[in-house]
Amino acid sequence: MTKHKLADKVVWITGASSGIGRALTFACHEAGAKLIISSRSGERLEEVRRACRDGGEVEMLPFDLADADVITKQAELALGFFGHVDYMIHNAGVALRDRAADTALWVDRQIMQINYFGPVALTKTLLPSMLQRESGWFVVVSSLSGKYGGPQFSSYAASKHALHGFFESLRVEVHAANIRITIVVPGFVRTPIARDAITGGGGRYGKTLEVHERGMAPRACADQILEAVLRGKEEALIGGVEMYSVYLKRFFPGLLSRLMRHHPVRLGKALRRWLSFPPS
Repeated sequence: MTKHKLADKVVWITGASSGIGRALTFACHEAGAKLIISSRSGERLEEVRRACRDGGEVEMLPFDLADADVITKQAELALGFFGHVDYMIHNAGVALRDRAADTALWVDRQIMQINYFGPVALTKTLLPSMLQRESGWFVVVSSLSGKYGGPQFSSYAASKHALHGFFESLRVEVHAANIRITIVVPGFVRTPIARDAITGGGGRYGKTLEVHERGMAPRACADQILEAVLRGKEEALIGGVEMYSVYLKRFFPGLLSRLMRHHPVRLGKALRRWLSFPPS
């Protein structure tokens, strides 16, 4: 493991109150990092901070990425905690669970604000200090939906595709300044992302999906994310057999399209059957 490289580094994690973000918080804390943790709920952030029991420096910065007017100010406050940020982990996000025809345009805009414009605004506020120091790392937690679209994911997939485009372009621009970018593509992880998803009318989906219930544990995902980052990977695919769908998209896009049309949540089962992989 290479987690010792995080000792005394300043790591800012959004979406830190649950799921992958919470697991990343604990993993970075155990590695000796100085932490800034953010989410919408200050109460839930406090629970996470109290769970970091063995000392260390953990600062809380609750805010909502949907509120475009506060994002730049929050990034400035984050810089004030420790003077700089070494690793910015863009983990916060919201999913969509509804058909495009049934999704209001304001919902599309909200998802893009939270998943795309929010991280971009944070990045642009932090970037000058990183350029000045010639040091920094952006970690972008994307999704399989950043690789291909599927039914009931239209705006979510669009926001994740947009993240790939922005950060792949930025990576080229800032490489000479020793600023690195890792895009993480998780598969099915046991998180509340489906339950907390937004419907086309702006309500809460409120249901869990079997593929997530049977997915990777958040801490296992977090450990693999940090391993990929600290090994300098530009992109990391993390998950089970469902990750082979990325290669289906690349080499057999027609086959993947047929699978998605029939029943995308059974994609993992189909891949196991056709590729003869044991259950993960």
